[in-house]
Amino acid sequence: MTRRIARAALAAVALAGGGAGAHEIAPPPAPPAYALPAPGSYELPAISRVPDFTLLDERGAPAPLLGLASDQVAVVSFVYSRCTGGQGCPLALATFQGLDRKLAADPALAGRVRLATVSFDPANDTPERMAALRERLRPAADWRFLTAASPGAIAPVLAAFGQDALPLVDERGAGLGLFRHVLKVFLVDASGAVRNVYSAGFLSPDLLLVDARTVLLESGHRAALAGP
Repeated sequence: MTRRIARAALAAVALAGGGAGAHEIAPPPAPPAYALPAPGSYELPAISRVPDFTLLDERGAPAPLLGLASDQVAVVSFVYSRCTGGQGCPLALATFQGLDRKLAADPALAGRVRLATVSFDPANDTPERMAALRERLRPAADWRFLTAASPGAIAPVLAAFGQDALPLVDERGAGLGLFRHVLKVFLVDASGAVRNVYSAGFLSPDLLLVDARTVLLESGHRAALAGP
């Protein structure tokens, strides 16, 4: 069921967020205001489990959403290009950009943490749009930009992750090209187990790095992964 929202109200939101259709990027997130635990000093039990899915990369070629080797983890977020500032997508992109730069500067992690930014609006976010987003963000590490062939193709992915994405309509039932959703970022291990889910209040590159190291330390216990 879609939620009916007045067109005028949504237009005001879109203008406040910089306009629909542009990939808005928020300022870099501030470091956490709390002390982070040492990697491997705590556990992250599996919350749920997700299968791998075949989506489309920014060239339009089939690509796995995860595609992880046994010594890798993935950090996954779902966004859409018309998302306004108050909806969280710019924060997710800024966090991933910060995380990407930190990973590129850490040879022990650069090949073991995969980032995946996935659009849940494939009707608008074509591979070409995802390519433009990639070009704008200029990833330095392993960062994938994915979409799907159709809304029907992305639906089971959203359901598996528990990511809401409710299309908004006006008072006449016409689609507005916007979605009601809650920002979520997922840390997934090589077996498909979701090890943590982050919301806007707990989203920082530093926390994601510590958690990724913690999961990776479960297998191998390589000293280099423990961090400084």
